[in-house]
Amino acid sequence: MFRILFVEPCIPPNTGNAIRLAANTGSELHLVEPLGFEMSDAQVKRAGLDYHEMAHVTVHADLDAAWRALAPERVFAFTAHASRFYTDVAYQPGDVLMFGPEPTGLSEEMLADPHITDKLRIPMLPDRRSHNLANSATLAVYEAWRQQGFDGAV
Repeated sequence: MFRILFVEPCIPPNTGNAIRLAANTGSELHLVEPLGFEMSDAQVKRAGLDYHEMAHVTVHADLDAAWRALAPERVFAFTAHASRFYTDVAYQPGDVLMFGPEPTGLSEEMLADPHITDKLRIPMLPDRRSHNLANSATLAVYEAWRQQGFDGAV
């Protein structure tokens, strides 16, 4: 399915919700250290409920390790500073949906990484800073999955 990549996530419940998202959609969740919490954190566990065993979650020591493991063909970096909408892409299984840490998002250095295929944004009203990380990942994964006809869903 799709691969969700959280770079240096800081807020435990967002990652817990992403674990649940991965379990419910068949996506993989990849986390790049440093994490702003321990994976055993009660807030991560509570947000993920009993989905931890059903989710494919990998923690990588750094972004280079993630790139080696993912061997991505296409990486879509989500940023409020992009000009293309996330709905403007024809997603393919295996695509990497990349999100930055809360509250800063992906740095300019990360956005310049040659592994990134395109930069995308989720629309919102003017004068707003950003969407919640877990909500953003959910929007992106469900749009990508919708384009695949919700393959495997009931």
